[in-house]
Amino acid sequence: MILKGRNVRLRPPCDGDADVRFSLGTNAEISEMYGINKEDIKPVTREGAARWVQLFAERPYAWVIEINGVFAGEIRLDNVNALDKRATMAIGISNPALLGKDFGTEAITLLLKHAFGDMGLHRIGIRVLAYNKRAIRAYEKCGFIIEGRERETAYVSGSWHDDIMMGLLDREFSALPPQDQS
Repeated sequence: MILKGRNVRLRPPCDGDADVRFSLGTNAEISEMYGINKEDIKPVTREGAARWVQLFAERPYAWVIEINGVFAGEIRLDNVNALDKRATMAIGISNPALLGKDFGTEAITLLLKHAFGDMGLHRIGIRVLAYNKRAIRAYEKCGFIIEGRERETAYVSGSWHDDIMMGLLDREFSALPPQDQS
């Protein structure tokens, strides 16, 4: 399934994504936002990029984020529970040139429309490191609400950091102004 927005397209992975993912390499700033210690950051290998595409293709609710035809990263729903109509969400922009331009917000919004609309989910949850302010701002723009803090859950680059738990309900997303859902 392909989800299309103004600048963002969410699509299944394809063979060419491994080459692009490999060429992007590993960005230390982005890796740290995922909670990876500086000394644990490893370069992306061709084999690792190919394995990523293969594993990603096996996930039923995972998409590559493409911005104006350029590979940007990934977004997915995990822990989808049809009975309770809930899931968790994860997103990562791998291309540093595309950070801070609201493309992540547009990708999240596309996913939320699909999750709350086509999939009929009631709730989406997110965990984010407290120091990842850019991600928290994007989630809040999409309607996510901070629901709690789990103290000192991640030891990153020599310091303990909190996780912020955020959530969004279908009715909260539906109540957003239309321009926030485009």
